[in-house]
Amino acid sequence: MEDKKIRVAITHGDTNGIGYEIIFKTFADPEMLELCTPIIYGSPKVAAYHRKSLNLQANFSIISKAEDAHDGRLNLLTTFDEEVKVELGVPSKEAGKASLVALERAMSDYQNGLFDVLVTAPINKNNIQGDDFHFCGHTEYIEERVGNGSKALMILLNDVLRVALVTTHLPIKEVAAAITQEAIVEKATIFHQSLRRDFRVSKPRIAILSLNPHAGDNGVIGTEENDIISPAIDQLSEAGINVYGPFAADGFFGSGLYTAFDGVLAMYHDQGLAPFKTIASEDGVNFTAGLPIVRTSPDHGTAYDIAGKNVANENSFRHAIYTAIDVFRNRANYDEPLANPLKKLYHERRDESEKVRFAIPKQKAE
Repeated sequence: MEDKKIRVAITHGDTNGIGYEIIFKTFADPEMLELCTPIIYGSPKVAAYHRKSLNLQANFSIISKAEDAHDGRLNLLTTFDEEVKVELGVPSKEAGKASLVALERAMSDYQNGLFDVLVTAPINKNNIQGDDFHFCGHTEYIEERVGNGSKALMILLNDVLRVALVTTHLPIKEVAAAITQEAIVEKATIFHQSLRRDFRVSKPRIAILSLNPHAGDNGVIGTEENDIISPAIDQLSEAGINVYGPFAADGFFGSGLYTAFDGVLAMYHDQGLAPFKTIASEDGVNFTAGLPIVRTSPDHGTAYDIAGKNVANENSFRHAIYTAIDVFRNRANYDEPLANPLKKLYHERRDESEKVRFAIPKQKAE
C-alpha cells in the first residue's frame, strides 16, 4: 500500500471562489505528484481563466474520463464544456450549477471504482440548491448518493484535535429537539469505529460535551445533561466504548482538556467548530466518516472576499489530501486481517453462535 499511488478525485467547487487557486497552489509542489495521482473534476476553460487571472504557473493535462489519468501529472477531467461566466468573488447560480455538475460526475465515477478518495473544494450551499441538490452541504449529499444506508459523521481534525458533531447544519432553535439519547449513541459509535479504523487508535477515549452552559448545573440551566446525555454515556460505556462527560464546552477547551482525549463529540455545529477553527487556524480538515467513500475537504468556505487576489492559503486543502490518503491506507491495513476470518466450529451442529465459534474442541482419547 505504501508504494501505490492513490487516485485522488478533486471537485473544483464553486467556480467564483478560491477552489482552483488552492488546487493549483497545492500541486505547485512537485512532491505532491509523487504522493498521489490527482484528477480534478471541473472545466478546462474555467481552470485556464483562474490560472491567468491569478498569474499562476499551473500545468494540467485535459482528459475526458478518469481511466485516462496519468501518474505524475495534474489531470483535469472535463465534466462540462459549456461557457461559464466567471465572476471571482461573486455568488451566482451559474457557479453553483458548475460545482454540482462536477460533484455528480465524481459520484458516478466513484460508484464505478475509478478513483480511491475524494477531496472537495468549497461550494456555496445556497447557490448549489436546485432539483438535484436539496441538501445542507456535501456531507448530506454524499451520504445519500453513495452511503448505501450508512450514516455519515462530520469530523473536523488536525494534528492535535478531532471534533465530531451530533447535529450538523441545523438552525439553533432546532438543536435541542434533535439531541436524543439514540442520536448521541449512534454518532459516538460511528466516531469510535472511525477512530479505530480510519486513524488506527486502538482504544479511543472520547469526550462528550454538554448541551447547556455549565453542563446544566444539575438541572438549573437545563435538564438534557441528566435526562439524555448522561444516560447515553452510560449506554455507550456498557457497550465497551470509552466515553467521558458531559463536559461544559467553555472550560473543556479553555483549559486544554481536549488534549487528554482522542476525540471530542460536540452537540451542535458552532459548539465544536468555533473552538476547533480557533485552535486549527490554517491546517484544519473536514472528514466525512461512517461512509464507504473516503471524503475530505478544507475546513473553510468559498472565501469570496479574497477570490482572485492570489492570497488564499492552501495549507488546509493540502492537509485534506494528506488525510484522505492516510485514511485510505489505514482502512486497507485495518481490513486486511479481517478479510478471511476462520470458519466457525461445529457447523455440523448448526450452531452459529459466537459461543460455539470460540469453543475449544476436546482432544480425542488415544
